[in-house]
Amino acid sequence: MASAPNPQAEAARPPFSVRMRRFWQRVTEGMALGQLWSQFETEARASYRLYSADVRAKTPEDLTPRGRGIHLIKEFFWAVMEKLSPARRVLLLAALIMLVLPSGGFRYHDASGDLHVVEFEFHFWAAALLFLLLMLEIADRVVMKRDLQIAKEIQSWLLPGAPPQIPGLSVAYITRPANTVAGDYYDVFPRPGKTNEENRVVFAVADVAGKSIPAAMLMATFQASLKTLSTAQVALPELAANMNKYACTNSQGGLRFTTAFMAEYDTARHAFTYINAGHNNPILLRSTGAVERLDVGGLPLGIMAESTYQSATVTLNAGDWLFIFTDGLVEAENSRAEEYGEARLFSVIGNPAGLSPAELLKRMMADLDLFVGNTPQHDDVTCMLLKAA
Repeated sequence: MASAPNPQAEAARPPFSVRMRRFWQRVTEGMALGQLWSQFETEARASYRLYSADVRAKTPEDLTPRGRGIHLIKEFFWAVMEKLSPARRVLLLAALIMLVLPSGGFRYHDASGDLHVVEFEFHFWAAALLFLLLMLEIADRVVMKRDLQIAKEIQSWLLPGAPPQIPGLSVAYITRPANTVAGDYYDVFPRPGKTNEENRVVFAVADVAGKSIPAAMLMATFQASLKTLSTAQVALPELAANMNKYACTNSQGGLRFTTAFMAEYDTARHAFTYINAGHNNPILLRSTGAVERLDVGGLPLGIMAESTYQSATVTLNAGDWLFIFTDGLVEAENSRAEEYGEARLFSVIGNPAGLSPAELLKRMMADLDLFVGNTPQHDDVTCMLLKAA
């Protein structure tokens, strides 16, 4: 017997329009249509990069226009298929075949002579298989996202928190991973000497070749080797040489090299001794307006085990600025595949008077965002700014 409707429960139930609004808010997480489209465009561009890289790598140059079109369709199909497990490839093939088959069935008579009709709705079963495939992929994504989040938290422990207080210097830094985890590294920490007069502050910015998990793992080994080897009472060139030897044991024959800028700051003499191991040349902007590039050093770490490194020393005077960055900053691209470039960077940092490093860094990142727009970030971006007082 059906129960009678409860008028009080019906009255307490929100109107349909309210329920739909709540449903839409839950689906979109409160994002406006313009924000949703921007997110979709960003994700679509990133997916296109993923698949098109495989397609371009396998496309010969001497094809006719018709042959090239057929080849691109075939390679795109395999670029998608090869990213699935064999079992899921079978599911996808079955669903695609069912999508193009017309609905049909057959008739038969039973023992009593009655006619039976059995119909097959192939489109329904195709949708069911695609939904099942989607659920399997989402489950993998959730597990991977959880693992990546843990890796991100671990990586954040390896990086410094708030900038330290250094006599005569103000410091600010930021990093933006292209993926959940990054291959860029930066650090600022004290390096004790034999006496208090020999104490130094170490500055380091490094960029491991590649992105995501492989680069992040090598970034962790770089951090560990730098912190460990820095405890030895050796000069900066020997420290770099020792780090290079260690990096060569993990670089897959030089394929996974690391560009690095390492320096020691003498707070008493305001002397900044550095080594540039194949890194983007930092910009030293003097208070007078003169520009110097810190380019003395050697090869990136992890290429040749017997590489030697040279150091150089500059004096940081009051009002001088030092900009250390990875190539992800100047090589960031907009929707027209134009690079941000050093010319635009100079236009932003050219007149830093009256600003703190944190304020100028915020201005730099805002200008980068304005230039890039919705274009997916293809490389990690790390910047460190120093201002001498």
